Amino acid sequence: MFRGITGNVLVLGFVSFFTDVSSEMIYPLLPLFLTTVLGAGPTFLGIIEGVAESTASFLKLGSGILSDRLPGRKGLVLTGYTVSALARPLIAMATTPLAVLGIRFADRLGKGVRTSPRDALIADSVDAGVRGKAFGFHRSMDHAGAIVGPLVAAACLSLFALDLRTVFWLAAIPGILAVLLIILKVRETGRRHLEDGHFLFTIPKGRLRTYLLILFLFTLGNSSDAFLLLRASQLGVTPALIPLLWTFFHLIKMLATMPFGALSDRVGRRGVIVAGWSVYALAYVGFALATTELHIWLLFAFYGLFYGLTEGVEKAFLADIAAPAERGAAFGWYNCAIGIGALPASVIFGVLWQRLGPHVAFGCGAAIACLAGLLLLLFVPARRPGVAN
Repeated sequence: MFRGITGNVLVLGFVSFFTDVSSEMIYPLLPLFLTTVLGAGPTFLGIIEGVAESTASFLKLGSGILSDRLPGRKGLVLTGYTVSALARPLIAMATTPLAVLGIRFADRLGKGVRTSPRDALIADSVDAGVRGKAFGFHRSMDHAGAIVGPLVAAACLSLFALDLRTVFWLAAIPGILAVLLIILKVRETGRRHLEDGHFLFTIPKGRLRTYLLILFLFTLGNSSDAFLLLRASQLGVTPALIPLLWTFFHLIKMLATMPFGALSDRVGRRGVIVAGWSVYALAYVGFALATTELHIWLLFAFYGLFYGLTEGVEKAFLADIAAPAERGAAFGWYNCAIGIGALPASVIFGVLWQRLGPHVAFGCGAAIACLAGLLLLLFVPARRPGVAN
């Protein structure tokens, strides 16, 4: 199962695991902390998350481009993880909603700095024939952290009767472990870097640009998964079961991501991505037509396969297409396109839901996914698995 997974990929997988444990010890509790402790309303919560994610999206592009022009990528990866690890637990000291906004901004700034260089470093660290498995492993570890983090936080609150601020301070421990792993175990790959020294926002060309545009189109139909939880609530899933449903969802994603990534190494990435988008479309049709709580549990399991089929494989396909010396920029554009598309996607979905009902909203999301899959088949040539650039 782990053949071809190099030391860098293994370490970066555990880095993401510990970082997500730290983040997910805080993130699910943040709305409660803001509203009950600091007295903020839902509008301010939306502002915080909007500013945080927009900041991260644009920084992912800049840091990716910069990483191509530096002799190594580790410095940016370390800087990003360190900023987040130091900033995130400071929420425990916040006394106003504005303080939380500043801390979340710093946390997402760190994410923006590290993400594209890290993805490029993973691609640099493995052979072309195991990129799908490598990115799948990394995403699986990320999802594992998303499972463990809330469980640790729940244990701290229920079993040890700790308050929210104490839990936030304890979240610093896994974050620091992640930083130490980078310092001690991550190695540069010795890849060639661009020596012109100019920091230019060059526009992708050829099939790379076509692939990114199609990804952006798909993202416009890929609304926030919060709407799925809202649909679950409508169909009878009680508030007490929502966290369990969410944990179950992450478990499916964790189990599916690495096997499907490895499958793309053998059968080709484009077909696996199209299969994933097809699963997405079918799941959204299912959410539109669902009528019982059982339907919701089955649909969340099925929908988790979409992540397994696409999360790591989309990145591996990008690494196949991009020139080795410009992988950082390619991942920057990839992360930026998805980040920018996510905001209007959720706004459009929400407007459709409110004005025309959930059936129309989910139906439109499914239709966009089908269109994106068709365009990918028509306009982006498949690459034979295992063929390096």
